[in-house]
This record gives sequence, structure tokens and C-alpha cells, in this order.
Amino acid sequence: MTEPPGMSGPAIGGPGGAMELAANEGGTLEGPGERPPGKGPTERARSLWSDAWHDLSRNPVFIIAGLLILFLVLISLWPGLIASRDPLSCGLGRSLNSSTDGHWFGFDTQGCDVYTRVVYGARTSVTVGVCSTLGVALLGSLLGGLAGFFGGVWDAILSRVTDIFFGIPIVLGGLVFLSMTGSRSVWTVVSFIVLLGWPQVARIARGSVITAKQNDYVQAARALGASNTRMMVRHILPNAVAPVIVTATIALGTYIALEATLSYLGVGLQPPTVSWGADISAASEGMQFRNAPHILLYPAAALSLTVLAFIMLGDAVRDALDPKLR
Repeated sequence: MTEPPGMSGPAIGGPGGAMELAANEGGTLEGPGERPPGKGPTERARSLWSDAWHDLSRNPVFIIAGLLILFLVLISLWPGLIASRDPLSCGLGRSLNSSTDGHWFGFDTQGCDVYTRVVYGARTSVTVGVCSTLGVALLGSLLGGLAGFFGGVWDAILSRVTDIFFGIPIVLGGLVFLSMTGSRSVWTVVSFIVLLGWPQVARIARGSVITAKQNDYVQAARALGASNTRMMVRHILPNAVAPVIVTATIALGTYIALEATLSYLGVGLQPPTVSWGADISAASEGMQFRNAPHILLYPAAALSLTVLAFIMLGDAVRDALDPKLR
């Protein structure tokens, strides 16, 4: 009996020892432990999160935005790393002076160092943006997720409440809400943003949960007697959280711009809190920026770069987490 072409040596499983067939490029036989790298028979598929990180780590938009945001977070936590002066140390004798040695951005109307105020203004903007986003994401996800999971009367009530909140213009609501408060601190502004910002996240979370709970694995868990808490935590939440993360990441930059807008309109943060919006508002009073454009240019540029960085980060995360965009 002739041997088939391309087969030589002891038979597979024969007395000479077991041999493994490997479907590599050359079609050769390989012994145990000689698998080519990356071609193992038990290679595991990547999850949604590991696949998203794989895409993000190779996305130049995400890398640039991430580095810029990391820099903003560092100077927010430790502004003294790049600014050694006090942002509240001012002198009218140097009002509107242009840049000099040691004062790169010049001085504002009150004679304060513009560079130092721009650096310390990052702390306010990042704090408002991050805290508002966390509050909006947690409150919106909780209410929207519960309404989408249980449905019925709770879903109907949430839908009508969100419709009411969507009918309130956020800037107009800020003018009314913040003008009635005595002290307008960072936490007052954060509370206002959370109060009017949660309906958008709630509606997205509701839709994601409704879609996820109709999947076969959720129905199987329900048939096996899994509790509502287990189904929410183990099966629905991990598959419904991606749209909420994308929305919250993009909204973070919007909340920073909203704080600056409210401060510019005079109902946002009050002195001695250092804010880019307040500095832009001060530069616009009496058209002072016509004679000294630097008092408007630098805080406006810092605000624009920060908002752009967070929006770019949100776009990159959306592209990585949305399977339709692959």
C-alpha cells in the first residue's frame, strides 16, 4: 500500500510519538510546541473593550487629544509646576501692559498676570467639566436604565419628564437658576449642569437598555431564574454602557464651554474664583481688548483648545466603540 504524497515518517498517533498537523503557510508538519506565533488553535477573540483600546491606541486623534487632556489635568492638580505667581496678585500700575520678561502673556485690566490666570483657570474648567459629566452620567444612567428595564408607568413618567427638561433652553435656564442663588461657586454651577443635563443621557441609556434586554442571552438568564439585579449588572449594563460613555465624553467639552458662557454673561463663577469665561468677560468690558488684544486672546485660545481636545477625544471613543463604523 503506497503512502500518500507529502506524508513521511511515523503515522500520527503511532508508536514513534504523536505528531501535530499545522496549517501554516508552507503546509509542513510540526511537532508539539512548535506552533507559529499568533496561530494557536485556542486563540481567544478580543472583547469589545480590548478591541476598542486596540483601535484607540493607533488613532492619532485620540493620542493628541489624550496628551493635551493629560497636560490639562496635571496643571489643574499642580498649577505651580508651570506658574509660580499668585493669580490674585494684581497692580493697577501695570494695567494692560504687554508681555515683558517673566510675564509672557502681559497683564489684564486689573494688572494681574494673564499667563498665571490662564494656568489657574484650567483647574476651574476641568473641575466643572469632569464633575458635571460624572453627575450627569450617573444620574441619567440610573434613571434611564431603570425606566428602560422595568418599562410601564415608570418609563412613561420618565419620558414626559425628559420632554419637559428638553423644552428648557440651557443657557436661559442658567440665567434664571443662577441669578437666584446667592453664592455662585464651582459646585453651584456643577449642580445646575447636572440638573439640566441628565435627560439626554437618560434617554440614551433607556434606549440602550431596551435594546440589550431583548437579546437571547438576557432571555435565557431570565428563564434560568436570574434576579433583576443580576441581569442588570452582569448581562445588560456591560452591553448598554458604551453609548453613555461616548455621549458623556463629548458632552464634557460642552459643559466646559457652558461654564465659560455663563461666567461671560455674569451669572457664572464669581471672584475670587479664576475662570476663563470671567476673564473673557472682563476683557470685553469697554472694548478693552481693542487696545490690548492679549487679554482676550490667551484665555479664549485656552478655552477653545480645551473644548476641542475633549470633543476630539469623544469622537475617537465613539468611532472605536461603534461597531457600525468599523
